[in-house]
Amino acid sequence: MTDAPARPHHQPQVDPRLLEVLVCPVTHGPLEYDREAGELISRSARLAYPIRDGVPVMLPEEARELTD
Repeated sequence: MTDAPARPHHQPQVDPRLLEVLVCPVTHGPLEYDREAGELISRSARLAYPIRDGVPVMLPEEARELTD
């Protein structure tokens, strides 16, 4: 039995048109797409919304608080 080489973690693509219309549900401000982390970042709310299976989860209770 051989071990398969580890594959890099790959985030599913998010439709760029969707990213153009999404805003932070807390501040209604713009979001930045962090492809590597698989998150949408709201600098004004200091929150990072996860993207799961290519779908942004835009619930404040699911967001990660940003630290300095």
